[in-house]
Amino acid sequence: MATGETKSAVQSPPLRGRCPAGQRGALSRRLTQIWLIFAALFLTFAPPASAAKVDDLFRAWLQSDLWPEAKSRGISKATFDAAFAKITPNLKLPDLVMPGEKPRTPQKQHQAEFGAPGDYFAENKVSAVTSGGRAQAARYGKILAAIEKRFGVPGGVVLAIWGRESGFGKAQGSYDAFEVLGTKAFMSRRKDMFRDELLAALEIVERGLVRRDQMKSSWAGAMGQPQFLPSSYLKHAVDFDGDGHPDIWNSDADAMASIANYLVDYGWVKGRGWGFEVNAPDGISCALEGPDQGKRISEWVAMGIRRVDGKDFPSSELRAEGYLLMPAGRNGPAFIVTPNFYVLKQYNTSDLYALFIGHGADRIVRGDRSFAGKWGKVDGLYRSDIAGLQHALEKKGYDVGSADGLPGFKTRRSIGDWQARNGRAPTCFPDAELVSAVR
Repeated sequence: MATGETKSAVQSPPLRGRCPAGQRGALSRRLTQIWLIFAALFLTFAPPASAAKVDDLFRAWLQSDLWPEAKSRGISKATFDAAFAKITPNLKLPDLVMPGEKPRTPQKQHQAEFGAPGDYFAENKVSAVTSGGRAQAARYGKILAAIEKRFGVPGGVVLAIWGRESGFGKAQGSYDAFEVLGTKAFMSRRKDMFRDELLAALEIVERGLVRRDQMKSSWAGAMGQPQFLPSSYLKHAVDFDGDGHPDIWNSDADAMASIANYLVDYGWVKGRGWGFEVNAPDGISCALEGPDQGKRISEWVAMGIRRVDGKDFPSSELRAEGYLLMPAGRNGPAFIVTPNFYVLKQYNTSDLYALFIGHGADRIVRGDRSFAGKWGKVDGLYRSDIAGLQHALEKKGYDVGSADGLPGFKTRRSIGDWQARNGRAPTCFPDAELVSAVR
């Protein structure tokens, strides 16, 4: 595939006379070694490559770098060549670093305005999942019951994830998975992660689990109705319709069961839900939030926590551990969540995502309306503003998790601690005045 390009890139000196076969083989191996060293030096020290040169570098990388590792993992040359036939790097994908450039934080990401958490729960977004979920529940009631019996994951949770990820299979992505994963393994800022996913994708085809032409994905490399990365497919996908292979692209039963199996593999606790919306009195500090500050739910009740619907917590839950969640600090609803909430976060490492799934599941099953608590107004901050606040808190000794411009629970409770220590009413959420005060 890249042999002709390799010969044209480095012209070997003419051999004078004829060498013995062993010497010719040794010379050939030596020339190959020299070329590989040249290619490595070029990638390390060359100025940024033009788009016209990227494909040549990509082809050289495939043959000299990726192929030896793929071969060592049992990938055949036929599978490897078929995977990358006619594939060129897609330079329109996000988070790329051109060969010869140093990784840097994209200005667009750095300056993107941070959206209000309440926007994540716009009624049109939630209702698309909940109304569709109820329709799918009517259609697949027996299958969902069988999935819950086998895996212990409620059907509403499975449906909420299925709807959120792919619109119940309607929006799976039309990119070539090898184009996406190959491009990102070659030239993204997370090359190592995508290299592993690319090798997993090759294994999927090598084992005959999926045909090469079925390997379609999103722009991020997520595949099928559950939007699994290739390694997740290998670990978590299951055959639930009994046809002999797990098909997350075309089989609704396999897709739903694979979602449930994914959650079980990450620790889903059978018999517990995800959490409850609660009223948190002002006397309970919002800085008590987080999975590392859990208490028995009975202890939260003793502190004044109550469910917003006026019902008592189930007796089995009172004896179990729960965690305070306030994704907008005092500017939004409050929750007591279970360990299953953090299992949902394994699907997408976002409090808002996990809350969307839990809330959507409740509405699919019970027809519940929106949250009782209201999402307050949030200042129009940029991610760079929040990142600056996080750096300032770090200098003061606070653990904000990561200074990435996104206020996760460690940032929120650090804000609350700082506010309390400085004579302010804790809100546990960034605003423009706070950014100036802390910095």
